[in-house]
Amino acid sequence: MTYLTAFLVFLHVLGAAAIFGGWLANFKTPTINIWQWYGAIAQLVTGLLLVGMLEMRDLDVNNFKIGVKLLLAIGVFVAALLGRKKIKNGLVVPTGLAHGTGGTALIAIAVATLWV
Repeated sequence: MTYLTAFLVFLHVLGAAAIFGGWLANFKTPTINIWQWYGAIAQLVTGLLLVGMLEMRDLDVNNFKIGVKLLLAIGVFVAALLGRKKIKNGLVVPTGLAHGTGGTALIAIAVATLWV
């Protein structure tokens, strides 16, 4: 169980890096790249799996913090989804949507690391 948890945390961190790094890489010409989309999926799935594993082991979970993180993850996921759909339809991703994806991911990272 410890190795699985460590692997899920590893994938969770990679997802955050993909979203945030993709945002920084395209900051001057904002868009949502494919890695941000994959990162958003990874963040949502691995986050839910990690919380599920904590619950299965009857460990303390700060449900309020998890709720905030879930709302932020859903926000990033939806923004990335909308951006990718616009790109597939040949449209330009609005600047606010692109920055909203990266900015919300940054807030989620801050909540995860700074909320004690």
